[in-house]
Amino acid sequence: MPRIMTYNVHRCVGVDRRLDVARVAAVIAEFEPDIVALQELDVGRARTGGVDQAHAIAELLEMTFHFNAAMKVEEELYGDAILTSRPERLIRKGPLPTISGVPGLEPRGAVWIAIDFDGVELNVINTHLGLVPREQRLQAKALVSEWLDDPRCADPVVLVGDFNATALTRPYQRVAKRLGDAQRTPAVKKVVPTFPSAFPVLRIDHVFISPGLRITGVQAPFFPLARMASDHLPLIVDFEIEAEAKSAAA
Repeated sequence: MPRIMTYNVHRCVGVDRRLDVARVAAVIAEFEPDIVALQELDVGRARTGGVDQAHAIAELLEMTFHFNAAMKVEEELYGDAILTSRPERLIRKGPLPTISGVPGLEPRGAVWIAIDFDGVELNVINTHLGLVPREQRLQAKALVSEWLDDPRCADPVVLVGDFNATALTRPYQRVAKRLGDAQRTPAVKKVVPTFPSAFPVLRIDHVFISPGLRITGVQAPFFPLARMASDHLPLIVDFEIEAEAKSAAA
């Protein structure tokens, strides 16, 4: 049964302010996901010792990865990645729209790969939306109209990431009209928040799914290492690929 994890790793700096890439990898490894979507990775940045965090975590987990640099400052990169232990291919990566005139906004982006599950290609898109509601609305619109409506983005599809938006917001609702929220399915009896990790009360990390997937379980591990490694808890979703999706791929 496939398992996906989405995890904002806060550039591998924990709530104890300690930089520890291996600790983040250990949290992930504890749950043996087939797919890992990571947000807030530093690559070659002085503030985190110049480490390529995407490569380092993938190497520790013995996975392949694709990284999208949402922000570039000379040779320093910052962005998101998808890791997997399955056969995969990159479909697209790039920026999401932003707004001008608001100081301090970070560029945002998304990365999309197709992952092979016994002959069925699962489309996985990972993103990290901004903090300003107007910016989030533009980014959610782009994800739906430019990414999910791309002819290559056929069922089954998973859109995951840190949306910085709860279920009451318009950006969330825009995406939820197109794909189902994994936590709003019959298998999930109680939704789980992921932020902040020490005392999670907000549900801003999401996994959205197309009709070709059936959710079998959701968890946000609340054990000491996970609470310490980042300011977000990882969100883990177990799923099955429905027979109809498998037939369409045959």
